[in-house]
Amino acid sequence: MSARALAANPVAGPDRTRLFDLASLLLIYPDERTRAGISEMRAAVDEIGDSECRDLLTRFLDWFAASDPQEVEQHYVRTFDLRRRSGLYLTYYLHGDTRKRGLALLTLKQRYRAQGLRLRDGELPDLLPLVLEFAAVAGPGDGEAPLRQHRRGLEVLRAALEEAGSPYRYLLDAVIGALPPLTEADRTAIHALAQDGPPVESVGLAPYGADVDAIGLGPGFEEHVDAACSHAAHFRTEQPA
Repeated sequence: MSARALAANPVAGPDRTRLFDLASLLLIYPDERTRAGISEMRAAVDEIGDSECRDLLTRFLDWFAASDPQEVEQHYVRTFDLRRRSGLYLTYYLHGDTRKRGLALLTLKQRYRAQGLRLRDGELPDLLPLVLEFAAVAGPGDGEAPLRQHRRGLEVLRAALEEAGSPYRYLLDAVIGALPPLTEADRTAIHALAQDGPPVESVGLAPYGADVDAIGLGPGFEEHVDAACSHAAHFRTEQPA
């Protein structure tokens, strides 16, 4: 862990907004729209003052731009759709297949509603790109609360990406570098989660997604939700919801 990561919220001000916004866009399925925006995203990265954050995002963009589009798409599917340990649905890490996950999804939906934001029908609110975009739109405090709440899951995801040698680890490194440092309790829980996996309680999937209805959208959020939802058809296998 870098020395910078030991400081609380080391990435400040506009850098945080740019970071969360860029990471949210780069963590959706890598389609033609994403690739067409590379130059614009590079320009946004260049405006980030924090050198470590800027370097991590640049590494990812360099890999993305230099790689064959089909290989990037296949890598995305293998990484996020076919491996539970590196799925993008955050409440799964904390609650697994338990009733608590349904409550967590409802709470997150209500948090979006309080900011005047809505989701598309059937889209779960814990999808990491959406959580990151919410943080970018709503800002520190309430907007970043879901990231802090699911910090342990983010750490497990980051570790899985590092173990797999995935360039997507650079995005997780940058995001986690902007969050408060881990406590000893966090480290213990993360170790247990990595060893044992999430809690298991078979309760069925329908109640979780069914409760996530349209809840109103504010400016600047709809375009990202459209992009995030557009990649859902490419998901071969999702985490149990």
